[in-house]
Amino acid sequence: MSAGVMVGADHADLARYGAEAAARAADAIRERLGVRAPACAIVLGSGLGDLAHDIVDARRMPFAEVPGFPTATVAGHAGALIAGTLAGREVVALAGRFHMYEGHPAALAGFPVRVVHALGAPTLFVSNAAGGVRRTFAAGDLMIIADHINLMFRNPLVGPLQPGDVRFPDMSDPYDAGLRAVLRRVAAEQGIRVQEGVYAASVGPTYETPAETRMLERLGADATGMSTVPEVVVARAIGMRVAGVSCITNMACGIATHPLSHEEVLETGRAVSAQFRALVTGFVKALD
Repeated sequence: MSAGVMVGADHADLARYGAEAAARAADAIRERLGVRAPACAIVLGSGLGDLAHDIVDARRMPFAEVPGFPTATVAGHAGALIAGTLAGREVVALAGRFHMYEGHPAALAGFPVRVVHALGAPTLFVSNAAGGVRRTFAAGDLMIIADHINLMFRNPLVGPLQPGDVRFPDMSDPYDAGLRAVLRRVAAEQGIRVQEGVYAASVGPTYETPAETRMLERLGADATGMSTVPEVVVARAIGMRVAGVSCITNMACGIATHPLSHEEVLETGRAVSAQFRALVTGFVKALD
């Protein structure tokens, strides 16, 4: 595919999944679920969807019924938008996400963030399952994301400038320092062990090779996965504060001594579900 074709595709993708489309989707969600200015939007990654059970007065809308959303296809992703209250605060949660390895463009991977922002959410909490690159990590660790490396080599903002977007978003602090401090404080209060580090995102769907793991170590990555970065880039462009947590579901290939599988990812996510749910609930409660 030529560079010119790629740029043209990006232009069309952002026109399809831009601010106007997000406003239409938000209107449909409000009419269906009665969403009222959520304090926080939450993206639930692979194996971490049990937090949805903690949302009080939960109202659900399948992704396929949200204008512009396709159906979720990945195991461990329920594929629904959920509105309700968590820790007494209005929230909207995305039980699943859209990945570029499914064939989706980067603009669609970031589109749900535009939609929750159009619903009024000022803060985005992202979560994901990730492979541990830092050798002191262990499966089941929770890592507060301090920064990221975009190895997807695509950006969801390529295309016409969208109303409300910053053309050249500052990424010096993509994961808000104040919100990271809130996560650390909540973790300490609840006795939850957390790490902090850099998340590297690749397109997937293959897991990393041993050589790629060595590369990631040298680049300064602490964990690696196949999502999250397009969402965070969009959030920063539209002015949302972002916090994020990776669940280290396995050690990366070359560090792990056994073949990797998605079943292992889901199993570890379920094993740390209680700690993850307590951390996120405490985070939402502590928001200004």
